[in-house]
Amino acid sequence: MLGNIGKMMKVFGELKTRLPEMQKKLDDGRFTASAGGGVVEATVTGKMRIVGIKLDKDLLTDVGAEVLEDLIKAAVAGAQEEAADAAKEAMKELTGGVEIPGVSGMFG
Repeated sequence: MLGNIGKMMKVFGELKTRLPEMQKKLDDGRFTASAGGGVVEATVTGKMRIVGIKLDKDLLTDVGAEVLEDLIKAAVAGAQEEAADAAKEAMKELTGGVEIPGVSGMFG
């Protein structure tokens, strides 16, 4: 039991110094996903902010607004999922795999 407490104290110490650095790295990161076979592409930051949407020019004449809206939502959701996965991996790396309640949502 004391070994677990020691490990958690070490993790907390590392969190204090490395967390701001990790948050900045994730926020500076860009995560991109596409939908509709690549005709719509969305890019988000690690904090899930949309920073880019690209549309295939032919798409604008080939589909209706409803299809375009669905493709955009799918691309944004995919990019956000990539960013969330990167945040989970960063937290796992930072904590050495130790689950710390209330800390896992700090990157989003």
